[in-house]
Amino acid sequence: MFGVSAVFADHEQLVTQPDIDVVAVTVKVPHHRQLVAAALAAGKAVYCEWPLGRDLDDARAMAALAAEQGVPTVVGLQARQAPAIEFVQELLRDGYVGEVLSTTMVGLSMPGDVVGRPNAYTLDKVNGANLLTISVGHSLDILNHVLGEFAELSAVSDLRRPLITIEETGEQIVKTAADHVAVIGSLTSGATASIHIREAVAGGTGFLWEINGTEGTLRITADAAHPQIFPLTVAGAHGPSEPAELATPAALTQKWPALTGLQGTPAYNVGRAYAAFAADIDNGTHTVPDFADAVRRHEVIAAIERSAASGERVKA
Repeated sequence: MFGVSAVFADHEQLVTQPDIDVVAVTVKVPHHRQLVAAALAAGKAVYCEWPLGRDLDDARAMAALAAEQGVPTVVGLQARQAPAIEFVQELLRDGYVGEVLSTTMVGLSMPGDVVGRPNAYTLDKVNGANLLTISVGHSLDILNHVLGEFAELSAVSDLRRPLITIEETGEQIVKTAADHVAVIGSLTSGATASIHIREAVAGGTGFLWEINGTEGTLRITADAAHPQIFPLTVAGAHGPSEPAELATPAALTQKWPALTGLQGTPAYNVGRAYAAFAADIDNGTHTVPDFADAVRRHEVIAAIERSAASGERVKA
């Protein structure tokens, strides 16, 4: 029906096929390491969904193996490929806001008290797929990608709704992963940055990211704290005026003409990431986040966890 030319019951059989160039790992996070390791051992390029691993140790192990094998990798932090994010980078390079003084990001993740059975595994912190790694992880990544890394940070994480109802059955499950995460810190540039991502807020702000500078402000908005999925709108202002929407240049939205029909869908940025990855392989460039980049993001997430647990400011 779908024109699939080959089907395998064993991933080892798949990754050893000589005519397979890239292996895409899109299963649940606890299984990433096993499948990625098999593909890398077979010398295949790998696209792995984000989070790369359940924790920092998982991510480091996969990145080390990729480096040892010398094969191209990409991690699914596809919000970097969003035309709006590329537009924001252009505006900052052109001095739209002047010197960046501070940035603030607030976002709403999934509704908090009911979850579908397929996503129930996200309730268990051990599985590594939760608000901190996914909603915060994707949002944090574009902030750091655009404005630079954290030098130091302080974090608070809370679990405000520990009992979650399974939608299909009405069963209640105890949740162990935090549903509120707040981070404040200093970027290596000296700018102050704050992030607050939360679940279970009725009618709250979906996603709002402000970049404030000496000459102006940029405001990026979306319906939820999943900038990798939801369309982003960019607004800007100079001086005291209210930010007005800025049109993303057609050169960015039409960068990959075959994908323009996907614009506004969850697949759009994923498609752009695949297209950029293919171009990187052909040209020897590095425009998509690889496993080494994923390790850096896992390091910041680990720093957030350390700070939240200790109540202390930590190096990021």
